Amino acid sequence: MINRLIEVSLRNRFIVVTLALALGGWGWWALRVTPIDAIPDLSDNQVIVFTDWTGHSPQEVEDQVTYPLTVNLQGLAGVRVVRSQSAFGFSMIYVIFEDEVDLYFARSRVLERMNLLTSKLPAGVTPVLGPDATGVGHVFWYTVESPTHSLSELRSLQDWFVKYQLNAVPGVAEVASVGGHVQQYQIDIDPNRLRLYNLPLSAVVDAVRR
Repeated sequence: MINRLIEVSLRNRFIVVTLALALGGWGWWALRVTPIDAIPDLSDNQVIVFTDWTGHSPQEVEDQVTYPLTVNLQGLAGVRVVRSQSAFGFSMIYVIFEDEVDLYFARSRVLERMNLLTSKLPAGVTPVLGPDATGVGHVFWYTVESPTHSLSELRSLQDWFVKYQLNAVPGVAEVASVGGHVQQYQIDIDPNRLRLYNLPLSAVVDAVRR
């Protein structure tokens, strides 16, 4: 069999050389165009829904935010499983779709369902979608440091200047800030002064909102 193959190859040198060159050219083309990942993306096809409800216990968050959202998101087309967790002041829901479902199609379906459910959630609670990036998209860490600025000032620089500049870079899905002291404005109510001016607490709340 091998002798016969060698004999046929010797008799058809031009065809053999042509096939070898074509095979080599096809291999070189495949090498140039085949995508290669140093860290292959094996994460689930998922959409994250984050809901902030500051000051409420995990049980309250579970009963009034996480449970209604989870039940309604399970009915979306292509959903494989919905996982959730409730913590102090926030809720995280992971809507995992089938692998063949397009990520942006999945995000649009989840966003539509969230818009319908907002009216059923407690006042002031608005769920938001997580970034359109996978778990292996976390590629860069950096710190903002200064010997002359406080942690609160550094966090403000990060949130109001550095973050927006990095978000403008093509391909960046999210810039997440961690650490420092987030600047807050607190109002201390004096009940005696409210009684003196005959003002209800709701009047102060409305004034702050305006």
